[in-house]
Amino acid sequence: MTGELVKGFRDYSGEEAEKREAIRKILVEAFERYGFMPAETPIIEYEDFVKGANQNDEAVSDIFKLKDRGNRKLALRYEFTFQLKRLIENKKLPYKRYQIGVVFRDEPVSETRFRQFTQCDIDTIGSTIKDEAEILALTSEVLKNLGVEPIILINNRKLLNEILDDNNIKEKDKEQVLREIDKYDKLPEEQVRALLRKLDAENVLDSLKKGEKYFSQFNSYKDAISLIEYCKAYGIKVNFAPSVVRGLSYYNGSVFEVKAKGIKDTIMGGGSYIINEIQSTGISFGLERLCVVAKLNKDKEKWLIISLDQDREAIKICDNLRKQGKSVCVYYGKPSKALEYANSCKIQKVVFVGAKEVKTKKFKTKDMITGKQKTLVVQKVTKKNIVLKRNP
Repeated sequence: MTGELVKGFRDYSGEEAEKREAIRKILVEAFERYGFMPAETPIIEYEDFVKGANQNDEAVSDIFKLKDRGNRKLALRYEFTFQLKRLIENKKLPYKRYQIGVVFRDEPVSETRFRQFTQCDIDTIGSTIKDEAEILALTSEVLKNLGVEPIILINNRKLLNEILDDNNIKEKDKEQVLREIDKYDKLPEEQVRALLRKLDAENVLDSLKKGEKYFSQFNSYKDAISLIEYCKAYGIKVNFAPSVVRGLSYYNGSVFEVKAKGIKDTIMGGGSYIINEIQSTGISFGLERLCVVAKLNKDKEKWLIISLDQDREAIKICDNLRKQGKSVCVYYGKPSKALEYANSCKIQKVVFVGAKEVKTKKFKTKDMITGKQKTLVVQKVTKKNIVLKRNP
């Protein structure tokens, strides 16, 4: 069917598109305040480069594959991290980069999971625990600017490995045990226990429920405590959550997930990893999920200038209002059609520009929300502009 959307893909327009763009701006402003530099990378790469060394990773198995005219095997990017291998060559460390763009995964879809989605990533290449705390501080700041109270969960993959060793988990079973533990916040506990029982690893779940006295015997627990303390220096609260696992392919130290009220899915996640033999850390914001939880202030005022055969004057008024920072459109046509247009686009203010208004230098404005009318008065006229002020 012509124009039918492919499953897992979406169009965005109107208020929804405006919200997405507003969130992007808030993210970019925060990223740059913290010293992260922008980067852009190709959507299409060679298939072998996309797969990398993580060919058993679940996300890698979901890549979209294609070929060019030369019959070369290509793939759509499924994330940004693997492309850092190329970006960080010859960069001074630490290299702090942010990137916002679409990625693709050929996976099952849901209300908050799509096959094309927008990732907003920050990474510090050449990082320490101090950089991890900075990234979590940025995360907290961004979410609060979006009207979201974050719940930041942290854990340490080295600590998890030490706990598995303490419970005598066989090397061949460790990866699967971690996969089952990662389901702890998604499935009922008894179901997770049953899955671990098959691996003779049910005791691991009991170990994760023990207190600080148990965890403090492991060297890696000190790293988790250190991260918590550095986060306190930024004035943010993080919660130690020993069941947080994250991706099994490459995280080698701290891992973090961020939750929020109003959505059951994790809205962002990240952690520390090795890339090109350099210790690094990063986090990924999912734009689609941020849109679900974000509560933005809708105070952006939109204006419609209605020209009643007074096009030049309408353009000058439009120019003046834009210089004041307002969002302005001009409508050339019948007032009734113009008002219908204003309503459909949710434009708050309309200004009528007719011969009478131009002569008296008083322009009637209508508030489309309240229905009240006021007057804009010409303060001065230049060759290129009409400067207005609102009548008291």
